[in-house]
Amino acid sequence: MVANANKPRLAVWKFASCDGCQLSLLDCEDELLTVAGAVDIAYFPEATRAAVKGRYDLSLVEGSITTRADAARILEVRQRSRALVTIGACATAGGIQALRNFADVREYMSVVYARPEFIDTLATSTPIADHVHVDFELRGCPISKRQLTEVLSSYLAGRRPVTPRHSVCVECKLAGNVCVTVAHGTPCLGPVTQAGCGAICPTYNRGCYGCYGPMETPNAAPLTERLRQLGMEDRAIQRVYRNFNADAPEFREQSKRHGS
Repeated sequence: MVANANKPRLAVWKFASCDGCQLSLLDCEDELLTVAGAVDIAYFPEATRAAVKGRYDLSLVEGSITTRADAARILEVRQRSRALVTIGACATAGGIQALRNFADVREYMSVVYARPEFIDTLATSTPIADHVHVDFELRGCPISKRQLTEVLSSYLAGRRPVTPRHSVCVECKLAGNVCVTVAHGTPCLGPVTQAGCGAICPTYNRGCYGCYGPMETPNAAPLTERLRQLGMEDRAIQRVYRNFNADAPEFREQSKRHGS
């Protein structure tokens, strides 16, 4: 594949993940056509086999680091990228696979695999920022298409992306939702979770699951006490924090306070 010297180069990389955030990019449809016209998609195995060697102006990285090979590969990606943006809960907080961080991964392997000695993996699942410098983190499981296009357009324009850092509660207020916790006693992580999803779950009378991870300044301890008042036992409280963003520091702290 021949690179277009007049366009910035975009690369999309996959580490340990489900590919959902890359699919969010492909699902942009009309927006993706505009992006494709503005950048040279130089590396994106999910979309094309063609690849341009060399350096990249912007790298989008999905997935966490779970193997020694990936720990080495992310160093190479960082070296070849002018700007590196992590996308999704796996890349920003270790993902659902970071549940291994609270247990013995060797015990898991002995239960799951017939020949665990053939499995080469790390004891932990860690976010990309634990290994290399990250220029911007885009949260979500999966990420918001609108926020993704904002990130792409901002880097094309040479400015920093503008994404919300407030809580899901603000989105609920903007949508005119009745608070599910106040009105129905439904446990909800909205007060400590970063906005971005449009408050999908509370809009349908369900509590927020924390898909976007902790907001900028979460005050999780009072929320945890409220969950206890709603009748949740320690094990249940631990479980609500150990989800897509289980190893995000604020969620990890609360979960450890209420279980092993």
